[in-house]
Amino acid sequence: MAAPVFMRGAQGLWAIDGSKYSSDAIAEIDKSNSCKSMTFSDDGSLFAWCNADSAYIMDAKTMEIIQDLGLPKLVDLKFSPRGSVLASWNNYMVNRDGGAGMPNLHIFDVQTGEIKKSYIQKKQINWNPEWSADEGICVRNVNNELQFYESNNYDQVANKLHLQKVSAFSLAKGSSPYSIAAYVPGSKGQPSFVRIYRYPHLSGLQAAVATKSFFKADRINFFWNKTGHSLLVLTSTESSDSSYYGEQGLHYLNINGDSCLVPLQKQGAIYHVEWLPNQTEFILIHGYMPAKSTIYNLKCEPVFDFGTGPRNICSVNPQGTVLCLAGFGNLAGNLEFWDLKQRRQLAQTQAADTTHFEWCPDGQHLLTCTTAPRLRVGNGYRIWHYTGTLMLQKFTEAHAELWEVHWRPQPLDQAPKFSISTKPVASDAAVEQPKAKAGAYRPPHARGTPGAPPPVQKPLQEYEPPSNAKDSDKAPSKNKKKRDARKARAAAHESEGASAIPSEQATSSYTSTSEVKVESTGDPEKDKKLRNLRKKVQQIEKLREQQAAGKTMEKNQLDKIKTLDSLLEEIKSLEI
Repeated sequence: MAAPVFMRGAQGLWAIDGSKYSSDAIAEIDKSNSCKSMTFSDDGSLFAWCNADSAYIMDAKTMEIIQDLGLPKLVDLKFSPRGSVLASWNNYMVNRDGGAGMPNLHIFDVQTGEIKKSYIQKKQINWNPEWSADEGICVRNVNNELQFYESNNYDQVANKLHLQKVSAFSLAKGSSPYSIAAYVPGSKGQPSFVRIYRYPHLSGLQAAVATKSFFKADRINFFWNKTGHSLLVLTSTESSDSSYYGEQGLHYLNINGDSCLVPLQKQGAIYHVEWLPNQTEFILIHGYMPAKSTIYNLKCEPVFDFGTGPRNICSVNPQGTVLCLAGFGNLAGNLEFWDLKQRRQLAQTQAADTTHFEWCPDGQHLLTCTTAPRLRVGNGYRIWHYTGTLMLQKFTEAHAELWEVHWRPQPLDQAPKFSISTKPVASDAAVEQPKAKAGAYRPPHARGTPGAPPPVQKPLQEYEPPSNAKDSDKAPSKNKKKRDARKARAAAHESEGASAIPSEQATSSYTSTSEVKVESTGDPEKDKKLRNLRKKVQQIEKLREQQAAGKTMEKNQLDKIKTLDSLLEEIKSLEI
């Protein structure tokens, strides 16, 4: 069954029962319009939110408030992985009396509601501490130093990693020994670099188990696999000589010390990176639109290509069985559902104006929503089945803004098992599927002339089909396509017959599209002129084939076709 859906917006904070596909609220949690943030614990048992008056912790199953933290004007919240502590952040302020800064990052004990520790954290970017999955260690970046705490004891720093000008870090969610990656930006001609350490071995020149250096990195993102053994590092620049939007690069590192640059199969931006559930493969969406979606192995070799399409984001359901490839933002909102094991497409639909989407814990349903401030009109949410069926659609009333929508998490072992099917499911709610938008605009010269038969319309974008990169017959298939194309052209040429050219005998030796061969007349100048004339005849024949296929000809091309008879007469005169 689908899990409850929690929503935050100008109308307050409320929840609906996603399993019944009904927009009726099962709980109105907060009726104020000042809710700044909401968050769940990883197992979905706890829920926390904050408004202008205070912050609250609630049992997400019984909907009962268990702690009122009594701290107003909080901005952001985050639970530790096991829900033992709650971290909060509010805007940094200075004490008017003493002039000293006031602590604005607080660590709360969930059981008692008391503050365990408070820190000063001026910037909201990367404000939150990071924990290992078992909460064995917690790490913060403090003035070029990564400080580690063990077993949620924040009174004493258990270990430190000092790196000059370290600006970003990422702690893997795997088990002990824990992996930590640190990034130091380059300066004065020196490259930037990322280093991986294994806790608690943090000091000494040989402490790093892997290092990767690179230029052209103004921003950086880390992507660990769940085991904490492999890391993908996405680097980005603000701008570059080749693109206003900058350049990007994807680098691979592992704890064995191996590192490399992931080779891209298409030039352009990198839109999304995600590890697959087997933790030995990752999917990459990249390249100029239509973007290419490719699965790589740990050797950074492509193993499967989903082809190209209007995509810029992907997500795998919690069970690791269904993959969703989507195109949001400035794209039309296409949703493609794929059977990840069989590598086949299950369904395709469209969710226009989507600003956020996520899988339900049951692995069968998907939530898409339109929220502010990205879009301030048409706010609402939809629930889909992976077969492409729209189960529920709800828009806010009176243009009220919707800010955030999430499923309540639940452990994977509590989700029901299911078999993948391509048959659309029945929807109890009479939901009208979104209508497809009008076709793409075509300029007047591409629409054909009045009274003439309509030209054969070709898609504005030619999409590449999916392919298995390991298939050994890939090269022969390309050659087969070329042979088939040549046979098709020859058949089309023969079908024109004598009606295409007045004298079949006069053209039999030079209407072929193969290489031009001229029997010598003994006069070099005459031979050169014959070769040029026959090349022109071949070009005209290609234009005639395109015209017969329905392609609209330009005026200069039509004029060129009309010169065929005169060229043939000139060739005859030279051959005599």
